[in-house]
Amino acid sequence: MKTMLERLRHLPRDARDTLFLLLVIAWVIAPQFSRLPLWCTGLVLAVLGWRATLAWNARPLPSRWWLLGLLVLTIGATLMTHRTLLGRDAGVTLLVVLLTLKTLELRARRDAFVVFFLSFFTMLTNFFFSQSLLTAAAMLVALMGLLTALVNTHMPVGKPPLRESAGIALTMAALGAPIMLVMFLLFPRLAPLWGVPSDAMAGRSGLSATMEVGSIAELALDDSIAMRIRFDDPPPRQSDLYFRGPVLSTLQGRQWQPLRSGFPARMQDAAQLQVSGAAVRYQVTLEPNNRPWIFVLDAAIDRPDARGMPMAMSPQLQWIAERPVADLLRYSAQSHTQFQHGPLRRTAALQDYLDLPPGLNPRTMAWASELRRDAVLGSDPQALIDAVLQRLRTGGYSYTLEPGVYGQNTADEFWFDRRAGFCEHIASAFAIMMRSLDIPARIVTGYQGGEVNSVDGYWTIRQSDAHAWVEVWLAGRGWVRVDPTAAVAPGRTGSLQRLRAPTGVMATAMEAVNPQVWAQIRATWEALNNSWNQWVLNYNQSAQLDLLKNIGFDTPSWEDLGYVLIALVVLASLVGAGWTLWDRNRQDPWLRLLERAARRLRAAGVPVAPGMPPRTMAQTVRTHWGAADQRTQKLTRWLLALESLRYARARTAMSPRLADLRREFSQLPWSR
Repeated sequence: MKTMLERLRHLPRDARDTLFLLLVIAWVIAPQFSRLPLWCTGLVLAVLGWRATLAWNARPLPSRWWLLGLLVLTIGATLMTHRTLLGRDAGVTLLVVLLTLKTLELRARRDAFVVFFLSFFTMLTNFFFSQSLLTAAAMLVALMGLLTALVNTHMPVGKPPLRESAGIALTMAALGAPIMLVMFLLFPRLAPLWGVPSDAMAGRSGLSATMEVGSIAELALDDSIAMRIRFDDPPPRQSDLYFRGPVLSTLQGRQWQPLRSGFPARMQDAAQLQVSGAAVRYQVTLEPNNRPWIFVLDAAIDRPDARGMPMAMSPQLQWIAERPVADLLRYSAQSHTQFQHGPLRRTAALQDYLDLPPGLNPRTMAWASELRRDAVLGSDPQALIDAVLQRLRTGGYSYTLEPGVYGQNTADEFWFDRRAGFCEHIASAFAIMMRSLDIPARIVTGYQGGEVNSVDGYWTIRQSDAHAWVEVWLAGRGWVRVDPTAAVAPGRTGSLQRLRAPTGVMATAMEAVNPQVWAQIRATWEALNNSWNQWVLNYNQSAQLDLLKNIGFDTPSWEDLGYVLIALVVLASLVGAGWTLWDRNRQDPWLRLLERAARRLRAAGVPVAPGMPPRTMAQTVRTHWGAADQRTQKLTRWLLALESLRYARARTAMSPRLADLRREFSQLPWSR
């Protein structure tokens, strides 16, 4: 290692600069490795390693036939992988490979500039996939590395240390930071321009528009954040924290789907929401999920305030936006945990919530018939519901992430065979049982619970908090929430005891050593990410107009935003012009006048060298034009007077003044 470091210090400048640039390129591309095809990652690492070896050993670059062959191979592999050369994923793959291949023909400064521009663009593509604080910090390091390499390229003489180039790059970034801040705050944010590409959310996990038994258990393995909540009022009890998402009413085999009614829309029941008690006000920061669902605490009668995002409430109380949530979305809402909705008397449309696939779950149907014939229970829906819940409490049922693979008769397997399941197994079996008992039922999916971040006070709702519960219809009460999972595992909704997926090696070690410290580190990091989300990612059009309100505009508009931006640009220009004028005046005026004279003489063909003093300059004029020439004498006299002004030991009344020499300058014969 010592020998390698010593050799690195004595490498030629070209080799050293190339190795540094390759290191920066590797840093730019590294965040993409987990998203690039495996062949692309291998090719990138191989080419960068090959190029570094050539630079280290001062070997010649490969011929263009190598590059052409690799390019054709890359295009073919991209087509086979993505089935296209267009779109985000295919485009990023091609861009990364083209950048890597370009390093194999770094023969001239022009090639280096192409590599720089490709690197800057590749750096931006990281934000197509993630705009987190960690990604921003990594790309800031990449930016400084690229600026350092770019500055170093413009220092052709000698072997300047990279530390000097990095200092200049840091100064440039610091000088540009105020401009960046002004543009961030005031440049108009137009949604089509600043939006994430349409396929940028591909592969992101989250709730689905359907629920197949076993699907939500997969979400429990995802500890990523779904949304953050800040309560303006005291939060409800943990057992009341139900955030409503898709409502699933039609059962097809083992999959629950949104309502597919056989009744015309005019015959379907409306929401008929009535609330009571005090409202709970809160603000939600929803992570992008490429779905139009606006999650609110059950139940919100007023439309959530998400400026610029139209939305409406469905008859099932779900708030649905006009377009999918492809960017971080912040909205405020108020909900009532005490509410009643749906028809109070039985209607024909309720038949949709009794339909079951024919031929499935025969044992559940038989058990339902047995309960309905029970003399004690009779046909009292509430008594039947309580009886089924009591069986869940006392029948040896368990709450688990790994209940095994269920077949088509999911309810029969849960009630009589496996007796184990996650929330969707329990909710599905319960809803099927309710329908078998002639009690209308449907499944509601969403999120339940959450945890308070001890650093910033926000409630954090994770994908692992995804949940499914049941709503049953009762005469005189409408739709009533019943969470059968709470009967099997009361801690799931009461004390928020979650089933956690196995953690990584480092997290497990940290938790084993000091769980409190690990929890505090995690809370601090998530609070920092939340601040990044609130102040940077969620700085939108409405926030810009609010900024204008804070500086004195009563009813700000886009015209006012443009006026402020133009005013700041003009002010910055005036400040720059003033600084330039001051910088010119603080320089030695005698030296500026001497330099003007040197430029005039060089333009006339006199070989005046840089830094030549006035007396030597006068001698050069006499040699070039001849001492007897009248014009030469005038120029010589003026140059000697300029020298006397600077170097004379004593000044007299007849000594020239700088102002006089400036006036005479424009009258001198500077050319023959």
